[in-house]
Order: sequence, then structure tokens, then C-alpha cells
Amino acid sequence: MDLIMADHREVERLFDELKQHPQKRPLLVPVVSALLVAHSRAEEAEVYPAAKSEAGEIEEVAHSQHEHEEAEELLVRLTEADPESPGFDVALEKLVEAVTHHVEEEESTVLPGMRTRLDDARRRELGEAFAASRAEHLGDRPGEARKAELERQAANAGITGASSMDKARLAEELKHSS
Repeated sequence: MDLIMADHREVERLFDELKQHPQKRPLLVPVVSALLVAHSRAEEAEVYPAAKSEAGEIEEVAHSQHEHEEAEELLVRLTEADPESPGFDVALEKLVEAVTHHVEEEESTVLPGMRTRLDDARRRELGEAFAASRAEHLGDRPGEARKAELERQAANAGITGASSMDKARLAEELKHSS
């Protein structure tokens, strides 16, 4: 839980830097993008399944999964925008708003539920798995999830039959389930 919250604080810091120092945007956008994508994919792979099955956070995980999808779409728009254009400011504001909302909800529902319902050893195990998965996904780009990642997202969102869908259909189902 502490690792997740540390990432949240770092993303907030990076958002402040992007807002206050426009000249740093070309350097900071890839950093915030890498962190957000790796963080989301690690939560989806390691934390959300445990939050659903062991902590009973079924609806909260499905909701959080949808918010990850939304944030990734907004992140694609941000990475494609010219850092000096008004469109960048709009894309940044929408991303900040969506991620801030997600963080507030996750820190007030899913994480406290896991702290209460999972013992220290299990939380430590999940922390190690989260850190390893996060490191594995640091080079991933927004909007380029592999089929296995889409299947995990579908499971987290409560979509059935994902393994029988091709990647394009699965991505479409995820988009429409939001």
C-alpha cells in the first residue's frame, strides 16, 4: 500500500512540475507517462486481483479499472500534444483531474480495505509483486497494452469471455464497459 501511495505522491509532484514549468514538459511527459503506465499495469496484474478475491473490493476494483482505462486514453492525448500548444494544457488538466479523482477514491476505499482485510505478510508479498511488475512495465507506452494485459483488465472490470476474444474486440469491450 505504501508503494502505491508513494507513486501517487510522485505523480502529483510531476503534475505540479508540468503545470509550473512549461519548459520542462518535453522531458517530463515521458517520465509521467512511464510511471503512470507501469503503476497501472502493476496494480492490474498484482494488486487488483487480490483486492477483489481476498479483500472483497469487487465493485471498487471494477471502478478503478475503468478509471485506469480513462487515464491511459488521456495520457495518449497528452503525449501526442505539442507541449507549447493550448491543447496540451487542456489534455494535462483533464489527465490531472482524472488521476486525482482516481487516487482519492483508491486511497479512501481499496487501499484501506486491503489494509484491514489482509495481514502484514500478504501485504508485503503483494508489495514485492507490485514492485517487480512495475519495474517490468516501466518501458510500456500508453495505449499499447498486450492481449494478456487486456485480459487482466477485463477480469478486473468483471467482463467475462475475454480469453475467447481477439485483442481488438477485447479492447473495444473494455472501452464500452466503462
